[in-house]
Amino acid sequence: MAIIKPFKGVRPPKQFAKEVASRPYDVLNSEEARQEATEKSLLHIIKPEIDFEPGFDEHDERAYQKAVDNFNLWQKKGWLVQDPKEFYYVYAQTMNGRTQYGLAAAAHIDDYFNGIIKKHELTRPDKEEDRMKHVLINNANMEPVFFAYPAVPELDKIVSDVVASKPAEYDFVAEDGFGHHFWIIDNPNTINKITELFATKVPFTYVADGHHRTAAAARVGQHHKERNPKHTGKEEYN
Repeated sequence: MAIIKPFKGVRPPKQFAKEVASRPYDVLNSEEARQEATEKSLLHIIKPEIDFEPGFDEHDERAYQKAVDNFNLWQKKGWLVQDPKEFYYVYAQTMNGRTQYGLAAAAHIDDYFNGIIKKHELTRPDKEEDRMKHVLINNANMEPVFFAYPAVPELDKIVSDVVASKPAEYDFVAEDGFGHHFWIIDNPNTINKITELFATKVPFTYVADGHHRTAAAARVGQHHKERNPKHTGKEEYN
C-alpha cells in the first residue's frame, strides 16, 4: 500500500503566489525561461542558468550554486516561506472550464524502489542526474510531480469538503490562461485520515508526469540512506 505523509511546504505568501508561480522546468528552454521569468519567478531557482549570459551551460556547477543562492534569497525576501507545521494541501487547475483537483503530499522513496509507484516511461540518465544534483544541493524538491491513484470515495469526499468549507489560499489565472487554486489541510484528524486511507486503500500510485523528477528525488533519498548508519526510513529525506 502507498506510503504518504504531510510536509512543511515552502511556498509564497498569498500576495506573491501569481508572481512566483512558473511553468515546469522541462517545458521551456533557457531562452524562453529568460524571457518569461519575472523578478520573483521560480524559474530563477529551477532554471538558474537564466541569471547568466545567454548560452550559459545549464549543467555548469555555477548554475546549481546559483539555484541555492536564489532559493535562499527568495526566503530571505519573504517570497517563499516554510509552513510551521506539516500539512496536506489541495491543489486544483482549471482549463477550458474544467477543474481537476488533487492532493499535495510527500511520497516515500521505498515505494519507488519496490514498485508501489508505477512508471510508464524510461528515463534518461543525464536528465536524472541534472535534477538529482538540483534536489541534492538545495535539499528540497522544488517542483511537484503528478501521480494518479485509484479512486477512493472517502478521499474524494475529504477533498470536496475542504474546498467547500474554506476559501482558497491561492486563486489566480496565470498568463497562459490556466486557473490555479490551493487550499491548506491543517486539521490533524483529517491529516491522519488521509494518511490512513492511502495506507489501507491505495495499493499503487502511478507517475502521470514527472518521471525524471521522481527518479531524481528517489535517488537523493537513496544517497542519504547509504550515508546514514542509523537509517530508520522515517527521516525527511525518505
